Amino acid sequence: MTDDWRTDRVGSALRGENPTVLRRLDAGFAVIGDVQFLPGYAVLLTDEPGAERLTDLPARKRLAFLADMDRLGEAVERACRRADPAFRRVNLEILGNRDAFLHAHVWPRYAWEPPPLRTRPVWLHPHTHWTAPHHALGPQHDALRAAIGSELDALR
Repeated sequence: MTDDWRTDRVGSALRGENPTVLRRLDAGFAVIGDVQFLPGYAVLLTDEPGAERLTDLPARKRLAFLADMDRLGEAVERACRRADPAFRRVNLEILGNRDAFLHAHVWPRYAWEPPPLRTRPVWLHPHTHWTAPHHALGPQHDALRAAIGSELDALR
């Protein structure tokens, strides 16, 4: 499998070709983030190709997407709390400023983050955190992937 799935994350998830998919949910796909400088970072992708914003979905589907976001957030919280005693909380965000498809970020936050960043938005972490090879998703994250998936199943 090539990295072509990155150019169409929603379509590749629908086709079963997106290797980051953790679980199919009611209104989308729970995926593990490409970067893991905050271990457990996950994303909820819409399952509606062409949906760029929450308001592109009918009301029932919006509510289902938000319920999926809540479920993914709780699964990440449970898994990360068990994996790291420095876990503090989860931040949930729907932004869509760069990627033009509906998605929600689920960011675990930790007490070991540098003090100036600990209480600020994740996006203020240094650019190198987003690009450094040692922060890239890899086999070293398999246990955390499995834990989040198990929590998603338990919350079904």
